[in-house]
Amino acid sequence: MRIAMVSEHASPLAALGGVDAGGQNVHVAALAATVARRGAQVVVHTRRDSEELPRRVPLAPGAEVDHVDAGPPRRLSKDCLLPYMDAFADELERSWRAERPDVVHAHFWMSGYAALRAAARVGVPVVQTFHALGVVKRRYQGARDTSPLERTEIERDIVRRADRIIATCTDEVFELIRLGAGNHELTVIPCGVDVNLFTPAGAREARRAGRRRLLYVGRLVERKGIGNVISALAALPDAELIVVGGPDRAELARDREAQRLTSLAREHGVEDRVELRGRLEREQLPPLMRSADVLVSVPWYEPFGITPLEAMACGVPVVASAVGGLIDTVVDGRTGVHVPPRDPERLGAELAGLLADPERLAAYG
Repeated sequence: MRIAMVSEHASPLAALGGVDAGGQNVHVAALAATVARRGAQVVVHTRRDSEELPRRVPLAPGAEVDHVDAGPPRRLSKDCLLPYMDAFADELERSWRAERPDVVHAHFWMSGYAALRAAARVGVPVVQTFHALGVVKRRYQGARDTSPLERTEIERDIVRRADRIIATCTDEVFELIRLGAGNHELTVIPCGVDVNLFTPAGAREARRAGRRRLLYVGRLVERKGIGNVISALAALPDAELIVVGGPDRAELARDREAQRLTSLAREHGVEDRVELRGRLEREQLPPLMRSADVLVSVPWYEPFGITPLEAMACGVPVVASAVGGLIDTVVDGRTGVHVPPRDPERLGAELAGLLADPERLAAYG
C-alpha cells in the first residue's frame, strides 16, 4: 500500500521546541515510521522551508519526506502559509499523478485544504486529522489568535468533504460534530508514545538535594501556561521549575517568550528556582523526566498533549489543565491531578498538596 501523508508546516524532520514545532511533528514522524514497518510505502509531503533541503529525504525504512516547493523557501509562521496552499496542492497533484497513493492522510487544516484539492483531481480518498481546530483556538485566545480569518469555514468544508476524520480525543469529537461531521465519519485515535524510549527504568538526571522538581516540556508560547507555573512556584519554597522548549539555550536571551518568563520569575522572587533549558533532543528527555517529582502541563487549551503521556510512561505524575485531550489522557485522582486553566493559586495549592503526599505521588507515578 502507498500512503501519502501531508503535513504542510510540521515536518517530521524538524527540530522540536519552536513556536510551530511540537507534538504534530512527533506524531507524523512516528506514524509514518510505524506504518512503513508494517509494509506500507510512505511519503510525507511538507513545505520546503530552506533552499538547502533536497527534494526527498529518507525518514525511516520504507518512509521518506518530500519537500514541496510552495512559497519562499524559508521558515514562515504557519499562520502565514495559506496563500501558498494552492501551489502546494498543485505540487501534490503532480507528485500523485506520477506516483499515485492508495490513500492520503492530511494533518492540520491547511494540509487538508491542499490534500483535498489535489486528491479530487487524482481520485484518491483522504483521511483528515486536524490536531487543532480554529474555533477552539479562537475561543481560548480571542484577539490573540493569529489564524487566518477563513480558517473555520475551510475546516467546515474539510469536514464535509473528507472521506474519514480522525479525532485525537473525545472533546474534539464534540467540536467536529458542531462543524458538521457525522458520527459514522469519525474515529477517535489518540496520539501514541514511544514506550521503548520513555520508560520508568533508566538513567536519572542528578538534582540539588532538598529541592522538589517540577518539569515543563513543550513549546515556549504564552498559551501553554508556563507563566502560571512560575506564579504558583512562589507558594512552593522548596521547589524548582525546569522549563524545556524553545530555541537552543544559547539563543534564549533573544526569545520573546523566554524574556517574558524570566521577567515574571524575577517579579515573583523565584528567578533562582526557574531554569530555562531551551531545546533538547528527545533522547535527552527520559533521564530528565525521571528526575522530576511532577510534570506540569497547564495550557489554556490543548488539542491533545503528548508530553504528559511521555512523563507517565516514565512513571512521573502529571498535574494538567482539565482541557481538551488532557481530560482523556490524565485521569484525575489516578495518574495525576486536573486543575482549571489560568488559575495559578489553585495550581499552587494542588502542587503543594501533592508534593506533601508521598503516597499519592507514588500511586500516580
